[in-house]
This record gives sequence, C-alpha cells and structure tokens, in this order.
Amino acid sequence: MSFALAAARPTIAATMQDLVFVFAGFFVGFVVALTGVGGGSLMTPLLIFGFGVTPNLAVGTDLLFAAGTKLGGTLQLARRQLVPWRVAGQLSLGSIPAALLTLAVLRHLGPAEPAVQRAITLTLGAALLLTAAATFYKANLGHAPQRQPAVAGVDPTRARHPALPIVLGAVIGSLVTLTSVGAGAIGVAVLLLLYPALPLARIVAADIAYAVPLTLVAGLGHAAIGSVDWALLGLLLCGSLPGICVGTRLAQRVPQRAVRTLLSLLLAYAGSKLVLA
Repeated sequence: MSFALAAARPTIAATMQDLVFVFAGFFVGFVVALTGVGGGSLMTPLLIFGFGVTPNLAVGTDLLFAAGTKLGGTLQLARRQLVPWRVAGQLSLGSIPAALLTLAVLRHLGPAEPAVQRAITLTLGAALLLTAAATFYKANLGHAPQRQPAVAGVDPTRARHPALPIVLGAVIGSLVTLTSVGAGAIGVAVLLLLYPALPLARIVAADIAYAVPLTLVAGLGHAAIGSVDWALLGLLLCGSLPGICVGTRLAQRVPQRAVRTLLSLLLAYAGSKLVLA
C-alpha cells in the first residue's frame, strides 16, 4: 500500500502543477477580458517570475497563446464589421518582415545564450514599463480621447503619412517577437496617433486583428528554434477561454479605473524588476 502511494505521488504532483497552469491561463484570460490589457504583458512575466520558465520559452509560448486568443477576438469583431482590414494590412507590411528578421537574429545568436536571455529580459522590462504608463494614462484620463470628426471624401483608414504604419509596424513587430509585449496598449497608442479620424472601437479592432498574423508568425518562428513548450501552451489555452468568458460578463460591473490603475502599478513593478535584475 505504501509503495502504491509513493508511486502515485509524482502523478498527483504533476496533476496539481497542470491545474496551476490552467488556472494561470484562466487568470490571464479573465484580466484581459476585464481590462483590455494585452495578455503578453501579463502572461510572460507570470511565467518567468511565477513558474521559473526561461525568458525565451516564456516569450515563445506566450506568442502562440496570444495568437489563439486574439484569433477568437478578431472573428467576433469581424462579424460586427468593426475591423478596418486596410489598417491591419498596412501595419502587417512592416511587422511581419520585422518579426522574421528578429527571428533570424535570434536563431543566429542562439535563444538560450545568456546574452540573448539578458537582452530579452531587459527589452521585456522596458516594454512592460511602457505598457504600465499607457495603461495608467488610459485609466486616469477620465474620458475617451477626442477623435477628429469625419470629413466627407476623406478616408479615416488613411494614415498621416503612408510610410508611418510600415515603420512603426516594424518597430512593434520586432518588440513583440522579442518580448511578446507591444501589440496591446502600445499598439493602440500608436494607432491613435496614426489614424486620428478612425473611431476608437475600430482602432481597438485593428490592433487585435493585425496582432493575429504577427503573433502566429513570431510564435511559429520561436517554435522552429525550440522556444515553445507545447504542453504548457495547451494547459494555458484550456484555462484562458473560460477566463475570457467570465471576464467579459463582469467587465461592466467592476470599477475599471481602480482595476486598471492597480494593474498598471503591478506591470510597472514587474518591468522594474526585470530591468534591474
């Protein structure tokens, strides 16, 4: 009997660990649906600090996690005809090539090399600090940002300058590929500047839509160089879908300002810890 119990303990421990990962996916999906903050800014530091996952594995796994969750959001937004596909395409012209170039550099240097791990950690910390600032600003702005009124004959999906979406898309593409952070609050802030006449709902839809091919390409690239934990990815996705459903239902019942302010402080703490580590 004692032998049977001893043999069962590793199985029980493994099952409990799996449940913890499922709960982590639920938590991130819940908070993303509740606040609108990008999942990468939550999941990647959680995997690094909470579970001791190496930075390259945390980033690669989270990228495919984000691709799955953002695909579902894009399909819902597309059904409501909110996605400005021209805007998403313009950003993708810069972000996808930049992601491929970043992946080539990571492959050449070796994602598990200490110098690469440190570069990922520092860049992730800086991205979290930027996300924290954007989230704090949005939480305490007090009102929706003023958008330029629509003008007859002017296409709101036309950027201030035709090259800017490609250039800034490339910057975000590299940042997302290296850290899995940047296609959320930072992406929305960039889109607000590029498309001043585009309604806010369509800005958010564009940010989610263009992030799908970006995170998918970046995630599969990380998988090709061995930086994805597939078992962990499956557990996180199992938890995230119910979390998104619950968070969506409760989003209108919680004090958004207080929740987003608290979240921005937590992101700032995580970012500072990564930068100073």
